[in-house]
Amino acid sequence: MSEEKKHYMTEDGKKKLEEELQYLITTRRKEVVERIKVARSFGDLSENSEYDSAKEDQAFVEGRIAQLEGMIRNAVMIENETVDGNVVSLGKTVRLIELPDGEEEEYTIVGTAESDPLEGKISNDSPMAQSLIGKTVNDKAIVNTPAGEMQVEILEIR
Repeated sequence: MSEEKKHYMTEDGKKKLEEELQYLITTRRKEVVERIKVARSFGDLSENSEYDSAKEDQAFVEGRIAQLEGMIRNAVMIENETVDGNVVSLGKTVRLIELPDGEEEEYTIVGTAESDPLEGKISNDSPMAQSLIGKTVNDKAIVNTPAGEMQVEILEIR
């Protein structure tokens, strides 16, 4: 059996995954089972779109439950207390400036399970995070993006 991937996350991130898992198990799973039951009562299952749709939802919910259980089981907690506060690492928030245009941005580096670019949370596997990890304030980094290389300077780490 191959070793499962580690999922780096903060305490808050793990809590959100556990809440989603609990919702799927206690609420969503029951809703889907009820939909299947109702759809079965319509008769012939071979031409029953409601039944097919409910079964697809069931497969999605069960797949997501399995995915969340695996992520929680293989969670590696990010503990900032043990990491040098002056170095970019998992769990750190980094304020940077794009060079040469001067646009400031702020990102928190989290595990893939927690990433949400719209909230400024980027995965430690992303090109931006990969280029920043290990750097310190005033360091410059080259980030490979789909649009080409971009240079940034680190202004603050917290």
